[in-house]
Amino acid sequence: MATSTNGNDIAIEVINLWKIFSEREDSLDIKDKKKLKEVDAATDEVIAIQNVSMKVKKGEVYVVMGLSGSGKSSLIRCLLRLIEPTSGEIWMNGEEVTALNKQELTEFRRKQAAMVFQHYGLLPHRNVVDNVSFGLKLQGVERGIRVERSLEMIDLVGLNGFEEYFPAQLSGGMQQRVGIARALVNDSPILLMDEPFSGLDPLIRREMQDELLVLQEKVNKTIFFVTHDLQEAVRLGNRMAVMKDGEIVQEGSCQDIIDNPANEYVSKFVNNGN
Repeated sequence: MATSTNGNDIAIEVINLWKIFSEREDSLDIKDKKKLKEVDAATDEVIAIQNVSMKVKKGEVYVVMGLSGSGKSSLIRCLLRLIEPTSGEIWMNGEEVTALNKQELTEFRRKQAAMVFQHYGLLPHRNVVDNVSFGLKLQGVERGIRVERSLEMIDLVGLNGFEEYFPAQLSGGMQQRVGIARALVNDSPILLMDEPFSGLDPLIRREMQDELLVLQEKVNKTIFFVTHDLQEAVRLGNRMAVMKDGEIVQEGSCQDIIDNPANEYVSKFVNNGN
């Protein structure tokens, strides 16, 4: 298995990543600019990610921000190959994710990186404990151990007393806490969060942001966080990248991007967000 030669402080590295949704994806040469223009002009083909490169440091909250259709959700899904990249490299924790075979990728997903989705992804017929412990069950962890670890995570996200509740009995904010506990229980060093709070009411959303900041102080994960909300990005992020049409148009500290937008698009994004 390939291993990275990059510094030990890098948790995620993306190199020249492309994702093209097209029936001819496998035969496309991304160096052929004429063909790419044809794809870009087609109504049934989409260039979702265009030559994206980035590095995320261990322990930081890295926020990717952009409007709907900017490519941010395609990017986060490519990191764990929930959708397959067209070309490029993805390195996480020193392993080349894009080079893993099916079995290796399954094992990597179970232990190295966990995902939190916007729509929770909870199993409706399992209670809170069983939802949180489900990943451990897939790993073959003995029930007593996985229940013990799950109860620790349930306590960490503030759901004591709700262990036997089912998802339909919980509010949206509580369901998302279950999703976060499930992501944390495997003790994966990387947490991928795809607009996890966007479906919540504003007050609950603010509470969840506060709780994530408190959690991060305790667990110190590398968090790759996708959002379309500038205030959320500034509140949570150490650094952020702004995407447009599948490309990163600016990357830097949140304050630097606000103070020094790289172009008119970023300027409008920042002004509208404020």
